[in-house]
Amino acid sequence: MLVIGWKAEVIEGVRPIHVKLALHYDESTDDMTQLGLGLAALGRPEYLTVGHSTAVGGRFDPVALEQLCHSVLDAAWDSGVRHLDVARSYGLAERFLGSWLSRWPDRREDLVIGSKWGYAYVADFQRGAAVHEVKEHSAARLADQWPQTLHELGGVPDHYLIHSVTPDSPALSDAALLDDLRALAEGGTRIGISTSGPHQADVVRAALDIAVFSSVQSTWNPLEPSAGPALALAHEAGWFVVVKEAMANGRLVAEESELTRRADSEGVGRDALALSIALSQPWADVVLSGAATVDQLEQNVAALDIDRHLIDAGDLDLAESPEIYWANRTRLPWT
Repeated sequence: MLVIGWKAEVIEGVRPIHVKLALHYDESTDDMTQLGLGLAALGRPEYLTVGHSTAVGGRFDPVALEQLCHSVLDAAWDSGVRHLDVARSYGLAERFLGSWLSRWPDRREDLVIGSKWGYAYVADFQRGAAVHEVKEHSAARLADQWPQTLHELGGVPDHYLIHSVTPDSPALSDAALLDDLRALAEGGTRIGISTSGPHQADVVRAALDIAVFSSVQSTWNPLEPSAGPALALAHEAGWFVVVKEAMANGRLVAEESELTRRADSEGVGRDALALSIALSQPWADVVLSGAATVDQLEQNVAALDIDRHLIDAGDLDLAESPEIYWANRTRLPWT
């Protein structure tokens, strides 16, 4: 059984995290955008995004990456981004976010922070590692990783998701695990799942029948839109819906397509156009930028100003079958 000890936990020098349970952002709020920032590419020296190693410019050690992460977080804050996403398996991303929060404790109450558990980072900051992360969706793994998340962030995340639930995961049928997650939910943290793989829609629909869950993060982009109808159902059910990989790990920027031709002809950024298409989905509460530099973040924020006539994903005709899309993703190198 998971021991819920976070209520009294205070990390010296760090203000306890304020918990929010907002279902959806208020569009009238001037200082908050629908764009969020994920730190998957900022907490470890390699990630499977096209051009990642070039973008970070040799800043692969923890000290340099923490400085880079803080600069991107500062730029995100200045741009109105208020949703931040990390995970136990994103290297030191939780720690970097926690140290940034300790510098700016008054910002915490205006932020929505999500983290994920279930994968352990095992590459030990070694570039070229054969294995980067190991998956285990068990009550024991939750019992290990929940206290780690609290320690690194300096308090409680607003959302805590099972990382990358697929049909073969035991998480949705593990009664003991669901009881432990329910205890966290009763303490004020929104519990959910993230999904990956060609059967995302099936997983989301299955999770909708489990009362403890109320948050989901899924891959959606013009190449892989198959989860859209299930995410719309989640949105209608009051779940908080977050889109990840809206640029298909950089493929929508690097590979020539109708999207890149449209962006180039209209003089807008390829990344901004891809993000704007995801932002236009009526069921999406937040769309994550995966920016690894301040320049990338600023280019991504431009998505908020893209003219609506450019962002109809239906006439791009880019969709791959989910099986082909995820097979292609598996072949992306960690750089």
